[in-house]
Order: sequence, then structure tokens, then C-alpha cells
Amino acid sequence: MQLKDNQPKSQAPKTVDEYLANLPGERRRILEQLRKTIKTAAPNATEIISYQIPVYKYGGRPLVGFASFKNHHGFYLMSFAVMKAHQSEVKDYRSSKFTLQFRVDEPVPLALVRKLVKARVVEVDLRVRKIATKSKKAKR
Repeated sequence: MQLKDNQPKSQAPKTVDEYLANLPGERRRILEQLRKTIKTAAPNATEIISYQIPVYKYGGRPLVGFASFKNHHGFYLMSFAVMKAHQSEVKDYRSSKFTLQFRVDEPVPLALVRKLVKARVVEVDLRVRKIATKSKKAKR
């Protein structure tokens, strides 16, 4: 995370609001848009700080996260399967197994983020249902 010039690095944020408050103006504005997009796409997700970055949990599992760096904004999809399923849509962005990097000098693709978050919600819902079904069968 790129902090404001006067912010000591050792002061880890405890909330997403604190994380965002520590960012310079334009970075904060962009990540606030990203935050709003995630919250709209996954209204039942819970905001936490994990590994010093904002993460959204849903169904007891990490759903997505984000962070700001010197040259990019990181979007952590936390799902190889969803990343692979949307391979053609994310091909224009630098990526790894489940991370996308959006350059700081280009707009964040909020429509794509919304679509990916919704896909993660569906994936988690299916996994939770599958576990519940197995649990019911085991009790019989």
C-alpha cells in the first residue's frame, strides 16, 4: 500500500476506512469507487482487513480484496476457477492465478469488477450448498 508521505509504515490499518484514509487523494477516490462497486455486487459481504489490505468475506470465506501500490491497484479475486472462466475478459490486464493489476494511469474497469464479484458470490454460494448437502447426507 502506498501511504501518504506523512504516514508511518508501521501503523497498520484496522478498518477499511483507515486503509483508505491513509492513501493520497486520487488513489483514495479510485479505491472508494472500487469499494462501492464490491459492496453493491456483494451486499451481504463483510469488510475486514486481512494481511493489511481490505478483504470482503462472504459465506465465511474470503471473497475478494484490493490494495493500492505505486504503479497499480491490485484486485484479488481469490478464485482460480473464476479467473479462468473469465480469461477472455481479463486478458488485457496484468494478472496471476487470481490477481488483477489495474494501472494507476488508467480507469479501473468497474463493470468487469462487478461481474467478477458476482461470479465469486455464485461460486461461494454453490460451495456452501454443496457442503450443506454433504453434511445432511452424512447425518442420515
